Amino acid sequence: MKDTNSQTLFEEALDRIPGGVNSPVRAFGSVGRTPFFVDKAKGPYLYDVDGNCYIDYVCSWGPGILGHAHPKVVEAVKAISEKGLTFGAPTKGEVELAHLVEDLVPSIEMLRLVSSGTEAVMSAVRLARGYTGREKIIKFEGCYHGHSDGLLVKAGSGLMTESIPDSAGIPEGYARTTLLAEYNNCESVKRLMEEEGHDVAAIIVEPVAANMGVVPPEKGFLEFLRQITLKYGALLIFDEVITGFRLGIGGAQEYYQVRPDLTTFGKIIGGGMPLAAYGGRKDIMSCVAPKGAVYQAGTLSGNPLSVAAGLETLKILADNTQIYTQIDKAAGRIEEAYQKKGIRVNRVGSLLNPFFTQEPVKDYQSAKRADTRKFADYFGYMLENGIYVAPSQFEAMFVSGAHGEEELSRTCRVIEEMPEEFCAK
Repeated sequence: MKDTNSQTLFEEALDRIPGGVNSPVRAFGSVGRTPFFVDKAKGPYLYDVDGNCYIDYVCSWGPGILGHAHPKVVEAVKAISEKGLTFGAPTKGEVELAHLVEDLVPSIEMLRLVSSGTEAVMSAVRLARGYTGREKIIKFEGCYHGHSDGLLVKAGSGLMTESIPDSAGIPEGYARTTLLAEYNNCESVKRLMEEEGHDVAAIIVEPVAANMGVVPPEKGFLEFLRQITLKYGALLIFDEVITGFRLGIGGAQEYYQVRPDLTTFGKIIGGGMPLAAYGGRKDIMSCVAPKGAVYQAGTLSGNPLSVAAGLETLKILADNTQIYTQIDKAAGRIEEAYQKKGIRVNRVGSLLNPFFTQEPVKDYQSAKRADTRKFADYFGYMLENGIYVAPSQFEAMFVSGAHGEEELSRTCRVIEEMPEEFCAK
């Protein structure tokens, strides 16, 4: 495998970009490597600047549910780009996208478009505080909700990968408004609500935790969160930046039949372009400026190129919902290949994650006990065999509709031929 050009680019980047990358996990630091630099992508494949080709199970960290450069999505972006790149004024596409999301996700009665998942979550939390008049929120250890102040507390994902417990630069007083509970532990939530419930604006949760590896909710957990928030007059926020339009056309809330008050979306909703959204009940969303007193704005919110990509992607998914059965079965085949090697796997639909540990992974603490050195060996083996998985034990694998028989068979064969020392318990 050639890496001369990637190595040169990374060395140049180190002088100009913090850590040489524009998002921490891309640095490959936890797997003891330097990153490859991408030249292009098509369907299920990535091609780097050295001419190497990889079957891609990162899918840009989730957006690529249709695969890379889907012809209809690319054509939609090309067509709208000829009219202009950004206007800072309303467009028809924004209204069409809002209508479509409201049709697909029953809890959404009103929607606001933004540019990133972090911005969507930050705005939803502010809205919950403004609506309820309360200050505190409850989040779960290992759940990642973007990098806004107050939410980088045991936040999983890159922080776990780099062994950073919190982030510098966040005032201690602000972080104190975030209360921590244990994922899949109803009693930990109950205790917090008994003590602080009168001042809790919202409980925010990844309905399927996908930033400490894939950790599904245990039976009754999401239902409990719905019940206890109603009891105390707090809002329930589902962070569906990853699961939205991934587990089904209605997201995790359709998959588990639990309706939140507010939902944040990202990744798939933008079809590969920078786009995110938050939405929910009309009485809550009506508190957002200019209609209400909770301020949120953005020059590039609802950017026409991003809206075009997202609208076309969701139309394709809505018209071809059998894709969800397809990618679920595909992920199941990969899961089975890991299990044949004695590797523990967590999977929900097309999200999956092998864990190098002997115990079940159901929360932040059990995820942390996974063997990251063994994962690094596994990552290197997969990459050398032309398969790109996330360079972190604590990130998900994503299966797309572009992964066909050829790619799945090759992936399963590479897993099944993995050296025993990589996967022995």
